[in-house]
Amino acid sequence: DNLHPESLGSQASKMLRTARRLGTTLIKNGTIVNADRKFTGDVLIIDGKISQVATNISAGAGTTIDATGKLVIPGGIETHCHLQMPFMGTTAIDDFDRGSAAGLAGGTTFYLDFVIPGRDEPLLEAYDRWRGWADGKTNCDYGLHCAVTHWDEGVYKDMAELVRRGVQSFKFFMAYKGVLKIEDEELLYALERCKELGAIAMVHAENSELITYNQKKCLEAGVWGPEGHLLSRGEDVETEAVLRFCTFANTVNTPGYVVHVMTEEPARVVARARMKGWRIYGETLASTLGADGSWYFHSNWDVASRYVMSPALARDPNAKTFIMNQLAAGNLDTVGSDNCTFSTPQKRMGESDFTKIPNGCNGIEDRMSVVWQKGVRTGQLTLNQWVAVTSTNAAQIFNCYPNKGVIQPGADGDIVVWDPNWKRTLSVETQHQAVDHNIFEGMEIEGGPQTVISRGNVVFADNKLQNSPGAGKYVARQPFGFSFEGLDIRDELRNPANFKVDRGDPPAAK
Repeated sequence: DNLHPESLGSQASKMLRTARRLGTTLIKNGTIVNADRKFTGDVLIIDGKISQVATNISAGAGTTIDATGKLVIPGGIETHCHLQMPFMGTTAIDDFDRGSAAGLAGGTTFYLDFVIPGRDEPLLEAYDRWRGWADGKTNCDYGLHCAVTHWDEGVYKDMAELVRRGVQSFKFFMAYKGVLKIEDEELLYALERCKELGAIAMVHAENSELITYNQKKCLEAGVWGPEGHLLSRGEDVETEAVLRFCTFANTVNTPGYVVHVMTEEPARVVARARMKGWRIYGETLASTLGADGSWYFHSNWDVASRYVMSPALARDPNAKTFIMNQLAAGNLDTVGSDNCTFSTPQKRMGESDFTKIPNGCNGIEDRMSVVWQKGVRTGQLTLNQWVAVTSTNAAQIFNCYPNKGVIQPGADGDIVVWDPNWKRTLSVETQHQAVDHNIFEGMEIEGGPQTVISRGNVVFADNKLQNSPGAGKYVARQPFGFSFEGLDIRDELRNPANFKVDRGDPPAAK
């Protein structure tokens, strides 16, 4: 492989050499934390798979990691990122090599990126392009969602072929009019197709008409800076679209997944939908939990532009606490990052017009730490909940469980040994990402990954990371996961024929 242990410290170097030579890693005396329970024990990994979880395991060969006083957790799962994505006239600066390596340094061992076809581009052509970018570069395992940016017979057919190739989730944009958005009628057809194929329907929920209207008003009023981004994409813009999508998904009776729930009212919409029994899942972001919209009003344009992403961060700083509580209550399921990074010079493409600022922020590296600090260290999340929202729930929803998202025999050897007492400060100076800033700059963290294991290999130890481009593999996911269970029963109960009133034959049409 491409790892060079001699470039690391002596302890990390020895660990890497031994694990790779013998294919066996034993983690001893850690507190093993899964989504459902935690206990003290050992974990034995052989040839990339968890072989045994028990107490007092003995292994005669390989490397041994002492996890006394540490947490042993399933590797983090990033539900939402855009590595080297072409967007708004430029390309995200963190590619599949740099971005996936940064994820490993933060405790993420599996990520889901998005194929984003151009307008009218065949889905399969876009899929092949993304695979070409990622395979050979990625440092850890990955999977792909695919966006549907238009609707025709070719898209209908390509969706089936993509499911055969392991794409189990399709994303629909209600924003980015004329570029990525599909219309309501098309969305209904696409939701029906997702249901037929057993694929999760994902949505970027913002009302594009309101955005266009508000952007025009801001520019006419002389607002051209990053604050215009928030002013034109307020909470109502997101709330309306979330409700519309949830209603559509429930009408079709197919699982719906709302990406990046950013503010309070959209989160309430998701919660109410779930209380009605609708099959809706909700994702929020590390940026939602670790930052807020006050940054858009910073006097330094460069600083303000770093936080431009869509939907916009909440203006109310208390929204962070509210969203974390929704995770704790089970009303939201996962935390992604929507990592889509653009350098300061790239952000300046919109220095005279906020509508042209490339949308996106960092987070793939710091996601696990932000949720830990803002959730576990504040007492809002239990350890089990932290594992659930950063790993297990994603594995279950996107149907790669139990290979991912759990520590048990037969699961992939993707494990993080987490030191709950490691004190550090998030900063661009110490991050592994390529982007030249960090929206979490200065955030103090107590806790972090001591050792990260991917596919049974130690890839991060003692704060030392060495890239291994191509070590990760594409993970094909199967359709009809657990979220589709019982939908056939609902269809039978909802069948309009059940409610037909027998009035004889209808009168002849006049």
